[in-house]
Amino acid sequence: MKSLELIVERIILSSRWILVVFYLGLALSLAVYAVSFGYKFLKVASNVFTYDEGEMILAMLGLIDAALVASLIVMVMISGYENFVSRFDESEADVSFIGKLDAGSLKIKVASSIVAISSIHLLQVFLNSEQFTDSKIMWLTIMHMAFVVSAVMLGFLEQLMRKSKDSSKV
Repeated sequence: MKSLELIVERIILSSRWILVVFYLGLALSLAVYAVSFGYKFLKVASNVFTYDEGEMILAMLGLIDAALVASLIVMVMISGYENFVSRFDESEADVSFIGKLDAGSLKIKVASSIVAISSIHLLQVFLNSEQFTDSKIMWLTIMHMAFVVSAVMLGFLEQLMRKSKDSSKV
């Protein structure tokens, strides 16, 4: 029975390497998104003298939004790999910029990134409000507020969890 248990445990622990496929897929999607960003940038650059101020602000917000989405992908790839698959060899690669992201702080950072992306999207909607119905703007605002409340609650719960861990150590 013990040998069967060891085999099952090895299979379960080894299965974490399947996640590498997902992280490599995210890396490839990041490359595709970079091409899309390049196209958007060239479009903005070619119209720099024809866009009015409002159009230029919307175009810049689109570029900022793309950068935030790309950063979110990188954050999920690196911290997910580090948390669930294997630690990076610090002598082989400069990974000091990563910091130590545990699953809780990763959730907060992802939620914060989603709130930032949603904020930019909502700002774009407000700047183009004549193209949207009041009902659509209301629902987009409600969705954004749901993201904000979720991020705040995740932060609050993470803080409670850390306090309970700290108090149990004493």
